[in-house]
Amino acid sequence: MKFFLSVLIACFFASALAAEKPNIILFFTDDHGWPDIGAAGIYDDLKTPHIDQLVADGVRCTNGYVTAPQCVPSRGGLLTGRDQSRFGLETNGESLDGFNAEVKIGQRLQKAGYKTGQTGKWHLGPGAEIASHGFDEVYYKNSSKPAWATFNLDGSDREPGYDESNLYHLDACTQAASAFIDRHGESPFFLYVAYRAPHVPLDAPRKYLSRFPGKMPERRRQALAMISAMDDGVGIIREKLEEKGLTGNTLIFFIGDNGAPLKIHKIDAPGGGPGWDGSLNAPMNGEKGMLAEGGIRVPFVAAWPGTIPAGQVYEEPVISMDVAATAVALAGLPHEGSLDGTNLIPYLAGEEKSSPHEALFWRWSTQSAIRVGDWKFLRGGSREYLFNLVNDSGESRNLIEAHPEKAERMRRQLFEWTQELSPPGLLGAQMPGNWEQYYDHYLDGKPVSKKETERLSQPATVQGWLARNSVIKESPRGLQLIDPDGAKRLTPFIANSKLNLNGPFKVSMELTDLPEGELAVSWREKGQSDFVDSRVVMETGTQGALQVSGTVPTRAEVIHLRVLFPNGNAVIKSIQVNDLDGKVLQAWKFQQNN
Repeated sequence: MKFFLSVLIACFFASALAAEKPNIILFFTDDHGWPDIGAAGIYDDLKTPHIDQLVADGVRCTNGYVTAPQCVPSRGGLLTGRDQSRFGLETNGESLDGFNAEVKIGQRLQKAGYKTGQTGKWHLGPGAEIASHGFDEVYYKNSSKPAWATFNLDGSDREPGYDESNLYHLDACTQAASAFIDRHGESPFFLYVAYRAPHVPLDAPRKYLSRFPGKMPERRRQALAMISAMDDGVGIIREKLEEKGLTGNTLIFFIGDNGAPLKIHKIDAPGGGPGWDGSLNAPMNGEKGMLAEGGIRVPFVAAWPGTIPAGQVYEEPVISMDVAATAVALAGLPHEGSLDGTNLIPYLAGEEKSSPHEALFWRWSTQSAIRVGDWKFLRGGSREYLFNLVNDSGESRNLIEAHPEKAERMRRQLFEWTQELSPPGLLGAQMPGNWEQYYDHYLDGKPVSKKETERLSQPATVQGWLARNSVIKESPRGLQLIDPDGAKRLTPFIANSKLNLNGPFKVSMELTDLPEGELAVSWREKGQSDFVDSRVVMETGTQGALQVSGTVPTRAEVIHLRVLFPNGNAVIKSIQVNDLDGKVLQAWKFQQNN
């Protein structure tokens, strides 16, 4: 009898302890402009009743930011709670070694007894490795391809592997999140719901497109449909919480990963591939790829009925790294000084009246910025700007000449912060051409023609290969990869997106100059919107002319290859792709015969 009594007492206290720890759901959208929810009150073509109800039940943070204007670093900062440039994840294409070594939100919360789940997009390494980043349950799907899953959509167990569900990826993401709550609603849980929307390729099915009849750009229709699909998901997941009696004990965040890519002219190109994704940033200035407000200010909503007063508009600056700091505090874990964010609950609940942050900082390649109170100092390459965001949220009036002392103080403060990063400092004095073009158009008011936009967005290729973060030049020796200004800050690579290769296969290169460091090959499969899976380090041969090779292990159809270099200087004589039996599938020879 004493034994059973002690067990009952232990269970009671365990339940009481669990009840003190709220569930946390984090919705993270993709290339989703700041004004593109109905509650923003800016565009009337949206249909987001469930997101709007989430706002009505909580708070809309009108000055909500992310840590980068691009997917990979933004997600790295979110999930670690630290600025991603502290561990070398500056931009897409960087090594994930630093991210892999960091402690993630899920790993922290697991120590506090939380069950943790991920559904939807990942973009931080192979799907099969997501569980190692602090997730007990995974349903990784962001396209029509099979999901990598550790549980079934009906909530039943399964061995980790590929799930062949034919559901639209946004619907599958929602259903997986609902199933996770069914599986783990009895214990505190953390659920990361990462919708790949409205990111290209635009792929909304008819049931969502039909909600938006009438004349409009087709890319806008697609974006509205994909946002509507996410909105349905928010409603379904909140209904599940209500059904299980969890509404009052669940904190929900809804945040975008960066602003919308407009490509300046918002060209309504046919199909749903690269280009404008149909989302909008105005009245914020700029777009994805810029540290202007249009690139980093995003939809940012928090709701926790009974704790966060409903119907608020919160105007103090907050940032995505605050999610980790908030979660750690609510779980009763020590902060340990390793997180860059702030626990937002005392501020959103009205207990703290000051601003959560004295300053916010950004560095993204050759761009950097600092916000202190109403003021923002922005540096893009060699260009510098000073804006008062309260009077000019659209960053239309550069006040740097009117307030030189303020600009100098903020410049110095920004520089001092960058000394903590890896590598340290304000990077580069010259931006790549497309970013120079963005700054010309958005911040300097210079007209940029559609023809010039298309020219810079479709760089010249050599036999189908183009260079990024470097330039290529044909020469008698071979294809020269050149770093034009010696910055060596971004990972240079060559890419070919006009392929149709059935894996597995071997990629071999012949070089006359081998750059110091690690060469790697990465790939994108048919149906994937981005390079979301793996990269393979190339091995160096020993004979004669220098040979490097790497084996791409996928069995899917590969449509896009990248070869990543440790710096932007090399000479490539040839590239060849063979199947594992040695048959040549494709070959490119760059060395010219004399």
